[in-house]
Amino acid sequence: MELKDHPDSAAYGRLDSRSPLVRRLLAHNPSPFTFTGTGTFVVGRGEVAVIDPGPADEAHIAALLDGLAGETVSHIVVTHTHMDHSPAAPAIKAATGATIVGCAPLVLSDDGPRADAGFDPTYAPDRVLGDGETIANEAGGWTLTAVATPGHTSNHLCFALAEEKALFTGDHVMGWSTTVVAPPDGDMAAYMASLAKLLERDDAVYHPTHGEAIAEPQRLVRGLITHRRQREGQIVRLLGEGARAIPELVAAMYAMVDKRLHPAAGRSVLAHLIDLERRGQVVRSGDNWSLA
Repeated sequence: MELKDHPDSAAYGRLDSRSPLVRRLLAHNPSPFTFTGTGTFVVGRGEVAVIDPGPADEAHIAALLDGLAGETVSHIVVTHTHMDHSPAAPAIKAATGATIVGCAPLVLSDDGPRADAGFDPTYAPDRVLGDGETIANEAGGWTLTAVATPGHTSNHLCFALAEEKALFTGDHVMGWSTTVVAPPDGDMAAYMASLAKLLERDDAVYHPTHGEAIAEPQRLVRGLITHRRQREGQIVRLLGEGARAIPELVAAMYAMVDKRLHPAAGRSVLAHLIDLERRGQVVRSGDNWSLA
């Protein structure tokens, strides 16, 4: 989890233009796991879609509705159902009559360390989108296509905006940190396959839900794949020195990372270990892991 510095301030409560068809409203929920907060995107002009409506925060919802006064919200689009992404959807639907579309519902008990990353039990989509399915609004000038990207969560979707060759990447690719892959739902093999899938695309820009826009997306994705392979290699080398428990691995691998993030890093290490175990390269005994 290599992080960028947190800026001194962020523009909360303001719907900022990011491109001719894209605006962003930043939720005031900064944390070591959300960076400056959840970015709620508005796509289109006049008749719009809202992507990742954000947490059930009254001020954030009011700012979004105020910013869209005089416009029509036709769709509320959700990448995945973590608590910082989808819980505002019912309130926005009630206020606008918009259709909730996107990922499938998913409610699990979360045994990870992230308070922001529990699953939203209120999420009730009007339509679940499969890989390659499209929604469009000619009046608003936009077309969004679902791109299935499991890994961070099993139900994660990205959304491609054809008119700008842009991809809304949710938490699959972030603009400030590597993504946490937390078992039991997070799956490292699926995450790596989803990154490889993005390399086959020709998107010109990524809009992640956390962090700023990514102007050279394929370069970043190649770097993320390399980074994960390096982390896997670190694990194998450390276990080659003897059996270790996950906290020992994290202390060695993430010595330069904020210790507040070590528990979340441990979940990604576990995801790597489970993947290596499935491939027959490591075994576990109690809390300890060793090479097979």
